Amino acid sequence: MKLLLLNGNTDEAITQRLATAARGMCAHEITPVTAPFGARYIASRAAVAVAGHAVLEALAEHIGPDNAAGYDAALIACFGEPGLDAARELFPLPVLGMADASIRAALRLAPRVAVLTGGAAWVSMLEEFFLVRGLTREQVRVAAITPTGDMIARDPEGAAVLLAETARAEIANGAGAVLLGGAGLVGLDALLQPLLPVPVLCSLRAALDALPGSRAPRGGVAPSVGLSSALSRCLAG
Repeated sequence: MKLLLLNGNTDEAITQRLATAARGMCAHEITPVTAPFGARYIASRAAVAVAGHAVLEALAEHIGPDNAAGYDAALIACFGEPGLDAARELFPLPVLGMADASIRAALRLAPRVAVLTGGAAWVSMLEEFFLVRGLTREQVRVAAITPTGDMIARDPEGAAVLLAETARAEIANGAGAVLLGGAGLVGLDALLQPLLPVPVLCSLRAALDALPGSRAPRGGVAPSVGLSSALSRCLAG
């Protein structure tokens, strides 16, 4: 499978880390792409809004309206999936997101899942993300440690201690599985699993396992101004 892996953050080091991890998790041909503008690491609603535009611009540039490069799927490798639903209605191939795909996998293992992430601002944003998808707070509990995802990526061993403490509290409250959410947390399941009595899932691995995914119906077409020529062509159908 030919997969476009898009980091919605603008940190190129995170993109390469995601690509390396993905290549170790699957046999697909991976093309890594970094969002062309926006936050170095998304940690606010404003950054999510900007990233949604950046994701569409990047997909338009690399996929276009007719997918001439022949990708089989695109994966928005940024937990919280900025631009995911818009991308699904705009581009002619399946588009997956790490949170959307991995939470389904986690809920197949347990009726209540603890989603652990970095940065307190993500708690309410992810709660809303899951509620929109019909998942209640009884099914999905979101908790965060203080370091943001980019900080976690720089000190995974230190972050694993904090994540394990938070996970144990959620397990005591009934969580039967733990899902690690965030580009900076990719691969930390290997560190946490020996420390916890329930399954620990990596959101990237679960998303790769869910490929190729399905397409959404094409959205309506309306004139646009001020966008790149690549995105304008996609919006024009």
